[in-house]
Amino acid sequence: MTVHTARFDAPFALARRRDGDVVHLALVAGDRIRDLSTAELGASDLNDFLATSDWARLAALVDDDGEWMPLADATLTAPVIPRQVLQTGANYREHVIQLVAAGLTQNGDRTPEEARAFAAQLMDDRAAHGEPYFFIGLPACVVGDDEPLVLPAYSDVHDWELELAVVIGREAFRVTREEAMDHVAGYTICNDITTRDLVFRADMKEIGTDWYRAKNAPGFLPTGPFLVPAGFVDGSRVRLRLELNGETMQDATTADLLFDIPALISGASQTMPLLPGDLLLTGSPAGNGQHWKRFLEDGDVMTGSIDGLGTQTVRCTAQPPG
Repeated sequence: MTVHTARFDAPFALARRRDGDVVHLALVAGDRIRDLSTAELGASDLNDFLATSDWARLAALVDDDGEWMPLADATLTAPVIPRQVLQTGANYREHVIQLVAAGLTQNGDRTPEEARAFAAQLMDDRAAHGEPYFFIGLPACVVGDDEPLVLPAYSDVHDWELELAVVIGREAFRVTREEAMDHVAGYTICNDITTRDLVFRADMKEIGTDWYRAKNAPGFLPTGPFLVPAGFVDGSRVRLRLELNGETMQDATTADLLFDIPALISGASQTMPLLPGDLLLTGSPAGNGQHWKRFLEDGDVMTGSIDGLGTQTVRCTAQPPG
């Protein structure tokens, strides 16, 4: 069982607590946690609450005498139940440069130096004249860190991608940059696991990227453990840090985003309405396994921390034989 401590700066956050086969929506404050009734929530379920994001209602419960329990005694699962998961590709400048230089490209004729220069110019041009690049993930892949990450046997190059995830509140459809932040309920942590050798189709490179196979195996989107209200987090300047077995692999801030959070929300909302509870991943910084030439293995432990959001611990296990 993953033991969680309240390593976030906010006065409170939401979580989902697993009790056997039942999952309860819960309020976390300091080192305490308590279940929430629908009457206390003022909504029929989590996504109904996020549509209004009436955080003042929950703030009033922080100092009450409800049935609190120690957070360390709770088993937490993913704090969200999204109907849609949108993922942002190539949104940290150095991340893309590293991946291209490491050989993750359809053009293998460039030297590492040429690849870095090519990717740097590409990112600078995108930031100046481009727009965000989105693809969709399966909500079924969203799990808590109470579940182990099972590494499929069909590949040896499963990689990590720590990301700040926006949790949508009020429905957003064709909103402007200026309106975008009014549709954010809060933030959480995601680790967007990627099988690198499946990113590009070997049978027809002209098709391009195959994000379905590369990113949507069971459990490939560990999420949480906390959903922190947007008013307590400045998503434009948080630090992300991922450690693999205690060794730092990713360490960056969202100041390096090519497209900021308002641009992402506005851009994604132009095609399809973003619904309450949906996840919008903002991209992953440099330091993936493709760069280090080290991929996930049986027994690995990843700890991903983001300022104000706590720490997520993911334990890897090999797919059982047979």
